[in-house]
Amino acid sequence: MQVKVEDVSSVKKKVHVELPRQQVTDKLDEAYKQLKKTAKLKGYRPGKAPRSVLERHFKKDVHADVASSLVQESFPEAIKEADLMVLETSDVDAPDLDPESDYKYAATVELKPELPEVEYKGLNLKKTVYRVDESEIDSQIERLRQHLARYEPVEEQRPVVKDDYVVIDHQGFKDGQPADDAPLTTDDTIKLGASGFPEDFDKAIEGMQPGEEKEITVKFPEDYQKPELAGQEITYHVTLKELRQEILPPVDDEFAKNFGEYETLADLRAEIRSHLEQGYQKRTDQELQEQIFNQLLTEEFEIPEVLVRSEMDEIIRDAEMKFSQNGLSMEQLGLTREHMEAQYRGVAEQQVRRHLLLNKIIEQENLEVTDDQLEPEYEKIAESTGQPADMIKSYYKQNPERLDGFKHALLEKQVIDLIINHANIEEVEPETETTDES
Repeated sequence: MQVKVEDVSSVKKKVHVELPRQQVTDKLDEAYKQLKKTAKLKGYRPGKAPRSVLERHFKKDVHADVASSLVQESFPEAIKEADLMVLETSDVDAPDLDPESDYKYAATVELKPELPEVEYKGLNLKKTVYRVDESEIDSQIERLRQHLARYEPVEEQRPVVKDDYVVIDHQGFKDGQPADDAPLTTDDTIKLGASGFPEDFDKAIEGMQPGEEKEITVKFPEDYQKPELAGQEITYHVTLKELRQEILPPVDDEFAKNFGEYETLADLRAEIRSHLEQGYQKRTDQELQEQIFNQLLTEEFEIPEVLVRSEMDEIIRDAEMKFSQNGLSMEQLGLTREHMEAQYRGVAEQQVRRHLLLNKIIEQENLEVTDDQLEPEYEKIAESTGQPADMIKSYYKQNPERLDGFKHALLEKQVIDLIINHANIEEVEPETETTDES
């Protein structure tokens, strides 16, 4: 066997393989020998049909099967001989067999890029120290109060003002006819100034009294959140039925008990603080990682398309999952796979380069994940999903590919920790946001 490698790019090669005529002949002889045992031809008993007859009836199929077999058997050896780290094989050019000649075929392969050793020690990193402020906890408490708010009728006879809550019936008309995109809606409770309608609609309701009816013409902007109304001019017939006031619960120990197993308000505040601190820690980690990649990936390098496709599949799967959790689909949002690929290809390429960089350091440092290191990770997943750790462990053992991916993700985390541990860390205060005064 002769093997020649043609460069297409640093991560793509065309492998040319030439097999000697004798190997082709031997393979054909074996194929016809096996065929002779099973072929059923009129006028011949099983196993008695001469080869010339078999060739006349089955030559095309036999040659195709033998060519395929020659490629499948020889190509792994050819790759080994050429010392190539193949990620994917494509565009196999396997011509018809000629029993009188050597057999030549070619295939295109994508390779894992060979990166130089990464000098990752001694990076200068800035670590922003975020601290939870009591006002942030107060804001969270206020949001929780909103969830328990009651809306009671206003006894006082007065006109509507901004920020009031009102109960209205409304129906939209276009050219004097009921508009399909603005059907009759009854007992709709809205807050003026935050109703979701255009501002003109809310302003027109200000000053109305309960029981009053009014026609309000609204021009919806072209970028309105509901596409079916965008750009339309609708005249609404509005009946103001009731004026309501928001009643918020007092913030005390009883209030805290509405949101979980909290005995006191202090317990709830402590839990909110913990979540905020976790969020800040995640933000700090992400900022450090961005600095690491910005410093280590200063030069771009070619990456194989197969890895970009794989990363893109992961991005789209994640997006579909998030849409599904909100009861939506890509189709409902007017998104296609082609649109997503065009929008996120740059992100996918960036992620592939980052994975390859981390993988290089894993190889440099001979890092590995032991069974002892896996156990606490199973426990973390169990805690976050509410499932037994043994079930999580069993799932990964029954799905080796998933386990390999899980281990590799842990190895990448080890690499990030390793880089940070060998870096020069400067702790800095968060930048204060300023607004320009004109």
